[in-house]
This record gives sequence, structure tokens and C-alpha cells, in this order.
Amino acid sequence: MTETPQILLAHHLKALKLPTFLREYDKVARLCAAEGVDHPRYLMRLAEMEMIDRERRMVERRIKAAKFPTVKSLDSFDFLAIPSLNKMLVLELARSDYVERRENIIAVGNSGTGKSHIALGLGLAACQKGCRSASSRHRLSFTNCSKPVTRSGSCGSSVSSQATRS
Repeated sequence: MTETPQILLAHHLKALKLPTFLREYDKVARLCAAEGVDHPRYLMRLAEMEMIDRERRMVERRIKAAKFPTVKSLDSFDFLAIPSLNKMLVLELARSDYVERRENIIAVGNSGTGKSHIALGLGLAACQKGCRSASSRHRLSFTNCSKPVTRSGSCGSSVSSQATRS
């Protein structure tokens, strides 16, 4: 009969879709008991763990949905290699406010100058931030073009990101 509460608790936590609670409740309970932590703080620890885990999984889903050819961050970009690149502007763009404003970013330049790396880094930053508009969700679209831009504005030697309505 001592197994019944654990089985029932496991069932309820699965039904409530609380996987971190299910995985961690016993370990955290033992730790809190050893530290003399009260019940509200025990629940707070579990709730914090659940929130952190959900946010991590949500970011992973956004990155997967973005279908980046490779995942690159701005942390790994060598800004010193291209002194003419405005680092402060790139870092400002990494705040992803352009997504909320539904603006485009187009990077134009010679091959090997880091356009794709910057675009992928900005996309990763937007996925991590979880950009959303008050009126609708946005989907980021990244296009890597390798031909010269034509007069009609079709895709050329640029990397662009565009916030589009889902």
C-alpha cells in the first residue's frame, strides 16, 4: 500500500504535464528535508525547476523549427576580423526588437565576410528571446542567397531575415 501514493502522484503529474516535477520531486524532497526547508519553499524549488526546464525545451523547439543550416551564436563571431562591421549595431539587433516591429534585416557584402554567421547569430538570439508581438506570433525566415541582387529586388548576394505572420 505504500506504493499507492507515489503511483497516483506520478499519474497526476503526467496528466498535468509536469515532467520536471515527476522527475525531481523525490530528490528535491530529500534535499529539502535534510536542509529543513518548509513545504512552500520545496514547492517553489520544484516550480522553478519546471519553469527553467520548460523554457529550455521551448528554445530548443524554436531553434529546431527555424531549420538553421548550422547553429551559430554571436559569441563565437570574431568582430576584430572585420573592423568595418558596426559591433554595437549587431548587438543592438541581437535584442530582436526588429522582430517585434516586423522589420527586415539585409546584410550585403563579399563572400566570407560573416554575413551568414551574423544572420544565424541574430536568429539564435531571437529564438532564445522568444520574440512575440502583442497581436500575433512571428516566424523568422532566413534566406541565404548567393547570386547578385537583380533590379527587381530578387534574392542576391545577401542574407536576410524577415519577420512574417504565421
